[in-house]
Amino acid sequence: MWDTASSLDSFPNAHPTYSFQDSGTSFEFTTGVLLCFSRTLNFGSHQCSMALGGMFRNAAATYLHLVGSLQRKKAGASLTRYLHQTLTMRKRLQARRLDRIDHNPWVVFTKLASECDAVNLGQGFPDFPPPDFAVEAFQQAISGDFMLNQYTRAFGYPPLTKILASFFGKLLGQEIDPFENVLVTVGAYGALFTAFQALVDEGDEVIIIEPSFDCYEPMTLMAGGRPVFVSLKLTPTKDRELDSSSDWQLDPTELASKFTSRTKALILNTPNNPLGKVFSKAELELVASLCQQHDVVCISDEVYQWLVYDGCQHISIASLPGMWERTLTIGSAGKTFSVTGWKVGWVLGPNSLMKHLRTVHQNSIFHCPTQSQAAVAQSFQREQLHFGQPSSYFVQFPQAVQRKRDHMIRSLQSVGLRPVISQGSYFLITDISDFKRRMPDLPGAVDEPYDSRFVKWMIKNKGLVAIPVSVFYSQSHQKHFDHYIRFCFVKDESTLQAMDKKLQEWKDELGA
Repeated sequence: MWDTASSLDSFPNAHPTYSFQDSGTSFEFTTGVLLCFSRTLNFGSHQCSMALGGMFRNAAATYLHLVGSLQRKKAGASLTRYLHQTLTMRKRLQARRLDRIDHNPWVVFTKLASECDAVNLGQGFPDFPPPDFAVEAFQQAISGDFMLNQYTRAFGYPPLTKILASFFGKLLGQEIDPFENVLVTVGAYGALFTAFQALVDEGDEVIIIEPSFDCYEPMTLMAGGRPVFVSLKLTPTKDRELDSSSDWQLDPTELASKFTSRTKALILNTPNNPLGKVFSKAELELVASLCQQHDVVCISDEVYQWLVYDGCQHISIASLPGMWERTLTIGSAGKTFSVTGWKVGWVLGPNSLMKHLRTVHQNSIFHCPTQSQAAVAQSFQREQLHFGQPSSYFVQFPQAVQRKRDHMIRSLQSVGLRPVISQGSYFLITDISDFKRRMPDLPGAVDEPYDSRFVKWMIKNKGLVAIPVSVFYSQSHQKHFDHYIRFCFVKDESTLQAMDKKLQEWKDELGA
């Protein structure tokens, strides 16, 4: 096939400043091709060659063949559109901010899971119904006031921003203004993206505590920032059969060494995904002290704040002295009410920070769906009436999920996996070191982390889906943590029973 980009270099004016259809080809050049091959001027390839010169012979023949093929197949596309699709662009298409972030592990493992009809314990979403009151609130929103089908206030449906301000104001010990201190976003993901775009500038450093949700690094890079990683370190205790996520701790000296004059922000995730760690008050005070000392913003991802177990207490870092003024607190209705598809999130913070997020929001998303916001507002109003009581969903749901966690821990142990007891979130990680010693040579790419190869093997051979924990680490740290995989335990009882069946089959094979 003719190399369009290099061959066009031989033609005068083939690449002027004005490009036709963004194809990298000049209007004059394309017009000549169109005239040459139009049905009105039915020239043959030899006549075209004579008219346009010997260098055009191969190109003309190629286009005649392709146009004839299109006509024979009665293709509806015009030649102009065909040229637009096939001519190689000389200009770079991809924005440089997308460099190094195009790979997405979720696509790979989700596709493999569907092909193998495996039990999906990888992705973090409930596969059971939301609470009745949330469903009823959504049904009322779509069948009640017809104006909920229209735009609402760009920065948040007023009843929702008001209940968020009232509800979280009490928890954070702040007088929260519903119109200056609250922004409603397209999920917590949208809140994170808006925060990075609003605050991180070219060359700014962002401290990321690993393991971390895998969007933090690409969002930092897209904003022009430089990720700086610090890892939680496991300090196991010998008096317990299983490790706990609380055993993964920050090294205060190492954390302090990551702060420089270029540090703009620190991203905190508590409870942590994938580990399930709930940061203690002492750990949060350490982070707060360093942020204040170095004049750094804290972006606190707290989407799992209601899902804490074994008596653990979630503390928002914004509630600590001196931290409201420099913290963005991010929440999610999807994780709060088990409605991940509604995609309603929010950011709380001082107006000195929030005004910049509003600028990004109004020039990008601008507005979030009104009806889902109305349903979330009504759900929070219900919870405010029941808060702290046995009837509260925020009391009942963590208790039910803890039972699911305990079920999964017992089942995974039956085949020699070593779960780390999660203090919170949807997830727990499992140590696969024994398998790495016994099965070191699983198929995969040369540089592919062991946990990634193990998960692919497990999906294909055992019918169980997990996520390799190495995807939650920066590339330079992956090799140190490639002996863990992550499971989601916020699943329906039928899914957990299907898991049990797969694990029993695996156990039988081990005993054979």
